[in-house]
Amino acid sequence: MACRISEIVIDCADPERLAAFWCEVLDYTVLRRDGDDIEIGPPPGPGGLRPVLVFNRSDEPRAGKPRLHFDVNATDRDQEAELDRLLKIGARPADVGQTGEEGWHVLADPEGNEFCLLRRRLSEVR
Repeated sequence: MACRISEIVIDCADPERLAAFWCEVLDYTVLRRDGDDIEIGPPPGPGGLRPVLVFNRSDEPRAGKPRLHFDVNATDRDQEAELDRLLKIGARPADVGQTGEEGWHVLADPEGNEFCLLRRRLSEVR
């Protein structure tokens, strides 16, 4: 038996804002609140085992580039339509030295955490 990732914990200045953003990106809902900390995850139903995200308030400034980032794929539209949606809900383009020839877009969430929108579309069931 192996392990699976069940939770990803993200330290942030504004858990409310980041939880709302990532709920919109991933079609997640708020599962639990504990003081300033917020846990979000998939709504009940099909979709397989997906990790929850826990946003913990932290007043410590971020130092340097994070060693971890998310890659996301659209499930029901092409990459350009999903890029447009993500930009409208608060993502912004991020420059990490890409050439412009990549098959993905590098974006940042409202607190500047980078993530990539990949080209390949995923089906709802994987």
